[in-house]
Amino acid sequence: MNAHALPRPAPGIITEVRTRLAERLGARVSVTQAVLDQHSHGEGLPAVGVPDLVVFPETNEEVAFVLALCNERRVPVTPFGAGSSLEGQLAALAGGVSLDMGRFDRILEVSADALDCRVQAGVTREALNAHIRDTGLFFPVDPGANASIGGMASTRASGTNAVRYGTMRENILGLTVVTPDGRIVRTGSRARKSSAGLDLTHLYVGSEGTLGVITEIQLKLHGLPETIVAAVCQFNSLEGAVAAVVAALQSNLKMARIELLDEVQMRAAIRYSKLGYVETPTLFLEFHGTPAGVQEEVEMMQAITADHGGGEFQFAERHEDRNRLWKARHNSYQAVMALSPGKNNMGTDACVPISALPACLLETKADIVASGLTAPIVGHVGDGNFHLGILFDSKDADETQRAEALAFRTSRRAISMGGTCSGEHGVGVHKIVHMQTEHGEGVALMKAIKQALDPNGIMNPGKIYPLMD
Repeated sequence: MNAHALPRPAPGIITEVRTRLAERLGARVSVTQAVLDQHSHGEGLPAVGVPDLVVFPETNEEVAFVLALCNERRVPVTPFGAGSSLEGQLAALAGGVSLDMGRFDRILEVSADALDCRVQAGVTREALNAHIRDTGLFFPVDPGANASIGGMASTRASGTNAVRYGTMRENILGLTVVTPDGRIVRTGSRARKSSAGLDLTHLYVGSEGTLGVITEIQLKLHGLPETIVAAVCQFNSLEGAVAAVVAALQSNLKMARIELLDEVQMRAAIRYSKLGYVETPTLFLEFHGTPAGVQEEVEMMQAITADHGGGEFQFAERHEDRNRLWKARHNSYQAVMALSPGKNNMGTDACVPISALPACLLETKADIVASGLTAPIVGHVGDGNFHLGILFDSKDADETQRAEALAFRTSRRAISMGGTCSGEHGVGVHKIVHMQTEHGEGVALMKAIKQALDPNGIMNPGKIYPLMD
C-alpha cells in the first residue's frame, strides 16, 4: 500500500471505529461539526482536511488503544496539539481520527538538581515556565506561539532564544512514543549523552506525527540568568543591520536573542503594538549573564552596530518593559495581518548558513519588491533563520500565483545557498515540493523509515514525504 496516499475510510468503518472508541472513552469522542472544523487546520494557510472523529485521550494506554484500533482498521490518525502549526501539519487530509492531546497537560517531574523535567505532550511552554519559575530555572525554546511541548517536539521547533540555547532538538533528552500498532516505547534517558544504540529520540523529533504519537517529553532546563537586558537598535539600511549580525556572531558574542525586523515589519509592529520607534530595519537584542558580562557584551555590540550604521541603543531592563518589547515581536503575525485587512498571510521561513545570510536576505528583499507584493521580513537571524509574511488576496488568481511563486523562490534560494526550506515551521503539506531538491537520496531513506515504522500508512498521511512511486 502507498503509505502516503491512504484513502478516506468508508462510512461503515468510521461507524465501527467510533462505536469501539466510545465504549472506551465515552464522551471524549466527538463528531460535532464545530469540533471537527476546529481540528481541520492550524494557523497557517487553510490546507483544510476535516477529520471524521476527534478523540481526546488522557493516558498513554488510551492513545495505544486508539492507534492499535485505527491501525487494524486502516483509519488515518492526525495528532493535534495547540493548533499553532503553519505548514498544514494538522489537516486530516484523508479524514479519520484527529487525536487531540490537549488533556495530556500534566508536569510529571521536575528536578532542579539535575536541571531537567518530564512533561506530558499537551503542556504548553508558558504553563511549564510558570510552574518552574520559583525553582530558578526556565525552559528557553520560544517559537512565539504558546505551543504545546509535544507539538514543538514534533516540528523540531526553534524560536527567538535558539541562538544561545538551541532548538527543541538540543533540549530534548528522551520521549515516550506510542507506535502505530499501539506499543508504548520510552526512548533516551536523563543522561546528557549516550552512545548506546540508535538515536530513536531524535528520529521522532521533527517527524510531525508521521511515525507515531509523542506523549511525554524529558526536557533540559536552564538556570535563569542573573541579569537580562533587552535593547533595540535601528538602522538606515537592511544591509547594515544584517552585516552587524554577522559581525557580532563572528566576534563570538553570546547574545540570547538577535531578531531582525525590516522596515515593513516595523511599520506593522509600530501600528499594531503602539511602539515608539521609526519605520526602519531594526534589531531586537537580548543579553543574558552576570552584570559585568552583560555590560561587556552590550558595549561590544554597540561598537559593532555603530560600525554598520546602527543608531543608539534603546534599552528595556525592567521585566514589564522587556515583556512588552518581546510581545510586540511575537505579535508580528497579527501585526502583518492588520496591514491589509481581508488578505491572507502566506507565512514561510527559510534558514541559511550565517555566511550566506546577507546575500540571501538582500536577494529575497529584491525579489519581494519585484513581485509587487507586501511581504514583511522578520527573523531569528542569530542562527540564519528568517520569515516572510506574504500578503495576498486568495480570490485574485494572479496575486495568489505571485505569492506562491515568491514563497517557492525563497525556499529554493535558501537551499541553493547551503540552507533549508524551513528552519522551524516544518514541512507539513506546503513544503513537500522542496524535499527532493534539499535531501536528494535522503528522501528514499525517509520513505523507508516511514514504511518500516508505519507500514499501513495511518500516521498523518500526506505530510513530509513526497508520494511513493
